Amino acid sequence: MSFRKIEPTELPGNIIDEVCNKWMLLSAGTESDFNFMTVNWGMMGELWFKPAVTVYVRHSRHTMNYMESSDTFTLTALKPGHEDALKLAGSKSGRDIDKLKESGLTAAAVNGCPTFEEAAYTIVCKKMYADEMPPENFLDKEVFDKAYTDEDYHKMYIGQIVAAYVND
Repeated sequence: MSFRKIEPTELPGNIIDEVCNKWMLLSAGTESDFNFMTVNWGMMGELWFKPAVTVYVRHSRHTMNYMESSDTFTLTALKPGHEDALKLAGSKSGRDIDKLKESGLTAAAVNGCPTFEEAAYTIVCKKMYADEMPPENFLDKEVFDKAYTDEDYHKMYIGQIVAAYVND
């Protein structure tokens, strides 16, 4: 494993494809105490004159506790061949299992933030903004009805991209 720092604008691949189709891991916490989950909803670009990402975490997710207590979080794209780890991270809770052990992933850190040795790249973010997504704010009722059949709403987090690393 060899993480090499790059500019966020040098991230490889197609970020839309990475998030929507291949999925990424959202991790929050410290090097020694963190949780992670699969994300396939998110945004990346510029906000408030800074490179930024937006992620969405449901209140029921164990990762929510870590997002609330951490100033930073990471987004990690895994190298090919780890699709089962991504599926597990999206379907099992860190409350119930040792997700790291069960996923077969190996913990690593960049900038003191959690990532994985199996990472293709990792984006380190500092939280800038967080807000609830209450039902009354949805303008497209069809989207709301499809996404929230169980009333398990998301909280939105916007993070400034403070570092990006590729794993050579």
